[in-house]
Amino acid sequence: IEAALVRVPGSTPPAMSGGGFPSCWQVGDCRITRIIEHESVGGSKFILPGVTREVAQSVPWLAPDFADGMGRLKMAIQMMVVDSPSGHRIAVDTCVGNHKKRKLDVWHMRTGPFLEDCIALGIEPESVTHVLCTHLHTDHIGWNTRLVEGKWVPTFPRARYLFSKKEYDYWSNGGVAGTGTADEESLRDSVQPIMDAGLADLVEMDHVLVDEGETCQIVLRPTPGHSPGHVSLIIESKGARAVITGDCIHHPVQLARLDMRSSADTDWEEAVRTREILLGDLAGTGALLFGTHFARPTCGCVQRDAATGAFRLDTAEGLAHVVPLERRAGAKL
Repeated sequence: IEAALVRVPGSTPPAMSGGGFPSCWQVGDCRITRIIEHESVGGSKFILPGVTREVAQSVPWLAPDFADGMGRLKMAIQMMVVDSPSGHRIAVDTCVGNHKKRKLDVWHMRTGPFLEDCIALGIEPESVTHVLCTHLHTDHIGWNTRLVEGKWVPTFPRARYLFSKKEYDYWSNGGVAGTGTADEESLRDSVQPIMDAGLADLVEMDHVLVDEGETCQIVLRPTPGHSPGHVSLIIESKGARAVITGDCIHHPVQLARLDMRSSADTDWEEAVRTREILLGDLAGTGALLFGTHFARPTCGCVQRDAATGAFRLDTAEGLAHVVPLERRAGAKL
């Protein structure tokens, strides 16, 4: 939760820019489209306090995509939209949102063009069938709602919003993040209106969204630690596989350094175990790993060094799955 993102003494908040920067990947018969709300370079110690510039520079493959030459981390806040061959359209993690009161300056009362960027791609709010929030931290639930005539209303009015029941129960009953803080404002403006509208489904952490055999399976995978009910999304189609992480992996540096914890983790030791198991399952399989906060190019395949056992992200394989965007006529993105 955003209130848990306490600045580390001597650190500065990240300068962020928006722009959409959409891209699309083919995974079997499914497609995954990324729309960026905003990006940052540096200022990440508030969320990954142990990742100094020296730590980042000790992992040479991070540059230039995920860190600059000075060891400043590159990060993004972005939404993935999964389209299945049978017409499911799943929006995964809805970013920070506009007009919302937040304690972090760069997230406070934003007025960015994110929704317009989605519409320009043909991702109309009414076309979304499901919204999945991997967890209920503020930068993953913001566009659940938008402000209309002074009232928070569901942004995706025809969608079923999926929240892990364990996650919802934790935060709605006074749960706190890793620093011992909570942010009730986010729940009031981005979750409660969904509950009030009757659009929420509280699901188990291994919930099946789509089951069409080899053609397409889309399921949740429990990935707790960052929060108690945290889930990731698994997409399988025609022998291809992809995973959308949520915050069980904040940044690719955590592949090489599993011990680099987030300040917002509710149980950092469990978070480390979750990363190790997930990455071990994916290493060498050719599955695409999409990081919800990974800077462009956003995804790649997990590899493991035979000598050291350290994981790394091979982005070349991810780029091989990029396909042309299907834009609306006149879209300028």
